Amino acid sequence: MWSILGQWIFRAFVSMAACFLVTYAGDWMVFHLRGSPTATATINRYMGVPLKGQKEEYDFLGTVTVPCSVSLFPQGGHDPCWRLRQHPDQWENL
Repeated sequence: MWSILGQWIFRAFVSMAACFLVTYAGDWMVFHLRGSPTATATINRYMGVPLKGQKEEYDFLGTVTVPCSVSLFPQGGHDPCWRLRQHPDQWENL
């Protein structure tokens, strides 16, 4: 009933999902075994304000030091440090 291609696609999907779950579980275990390590990252905050005529103004709100988790995935309610350090600009829109 299933075609050969459909079986391979299903197997690939299941394999990728299993790899993701194993990686996330390992990251969670290491994070908690290390005592939930956190660090800080400095981010730049910007705000986009809509103006008349379909224009937008961008305002710099300053820099903020935020806590981050030392892990691959978000853990303990914090974003991972590697993500915040690679993308230090955060935008807010009104």
